[in-house]
Amino acid sequence: MSEQGNGPNGGDGGMEADAPRVQVIGQYIKDLSFENPSAPGNLTARPQIELGVDLQARQLEREHYEVELKLRISAQSEDNKPVFLLELLYAGLFQLHAIPEEVRQQVLLIEAPHILFPFARRIVADIVRDGGMPPLMIEPIDFAALYRAKAMQMQQMRSGGQPEA
Repeated sequence: MSEQGNGPNGGDGGMEADAPRVQVIGQYIKDLSFENPSAPGNLTARPQIELGVDLQARQLEREHYEVELKLRISAQSEDNKPVFLLELLYAGLFQLHAIPEEVRQQVLLIEAPHILFPFARRIVADIVRDGGMPPLMIEPIDFAALYRAKAMQMQQMRSGGQPEA
């Protein structure tokens, strides 16, 4: 019997010490705002929904990064009156171990938000429901497409061109 590890076959459960991995350390609401200006008059309205998504990532320590997923949901009635406004800043603390520099941004701005999104979606649904309306179930977001669009926009700005609409 080997004395190298504590997993099966003397290993460490199939994880090599320097294998790339992403670990969620914690998740939390950083900021939450909900405005329901015309309640109870708007409780039966079928509003037009606008969704804005923003992502930020920053390094806190050598292997620890905070990723923020900001959702801004604006709902208006057919006559353009506000029904509700919800802003959620949901964040996670991630440990990135042995992730190559060239893919780190992709991990932070694609994989990490993909992990955070279901929890943020549930918060949005609960808040809208608690505001007296049917729960709002946000469609899944393609974070890879958002990343590519932002990268293309940054590249165009660096080259002096105007971003395409």
